[in-house]
Amino acid sequence: MADNNKQQELKIELTPEIAAGHYSNLAAISHTPGEFFIDFINYSPNMPQARVQSRIIMNPENAKNLLFALRDNIQKYEKTFGDIERKTPKGGAEAPNPFQA
Repeated sequence: MADNNKQQELKIELTPEIAAGHYSNLAAISHTPGEFFIDFINYSPNMPQARVQSRIIMNPENAKNLLFALRDNIQKYEKTFGDIERKTPKGGAEAPNPFQA
């Protein structure tokens, strides 16, 4: 009898073009009932336009799984390298979060 619970190994291909990556310092997040859209943007001060570097579309379950995976990886990072501090402008005003919806 076959064991249907075995996980099949997934081979992931990373092409050189994708491996180069894109820098993002801003993200726009939106959703419909069936998908989440995350636009990763490279914003430069004093420039009239910011270009979307990459758009990721995923279903709500995978978006939540991404949230948990990112939280887990941040905890591991901070355990190894120390807390990630949010920078605040002089004068104590809170810096805007560039990754809010």
